[in-house]
Amino acid sequence: MATVEECRSALVSVVEKLAGDPEAARKVDLDRPLVCHIRDLDHYFHGRLQAGKVTEFADGDDPQASIRFTVDSDDLVALVEGRLNLAAAWASGRVSIKAGFGDLLKLRKLI
Repeated sequence: MATVEECRSALVSVVEKLAGDPEAARKVDLDRPLVCHIRDLDHYFHGRLQAGKVTEFADGDDPQASIRFTVDSDDLVALVEGRLNLAAAWASGRVSIKAGFGDLLKLRKLI
């Protein structure tokens, strides 16, 4: 099982990758609060997806989040490192993504 710090580092790398991708804003023009729940650690991270970037990234849940990811710690690290395919993880139930249908269509452009 990965630690909370390892999960935080993995998510920070995703946040930094999006910040360095000028095409991300064009691909995903959403302004939504989001949450990542690390199921096996029962830990939450939240932020805001704005113009293809994640802002306000911090620990804790956001009950108002309209985009919610749920994943185990080891799977999160494997996803970020490219050792686990998101579509396969989602299809097998290892990753859960709750969002509106339109938001899901836009989010898939980031993958």
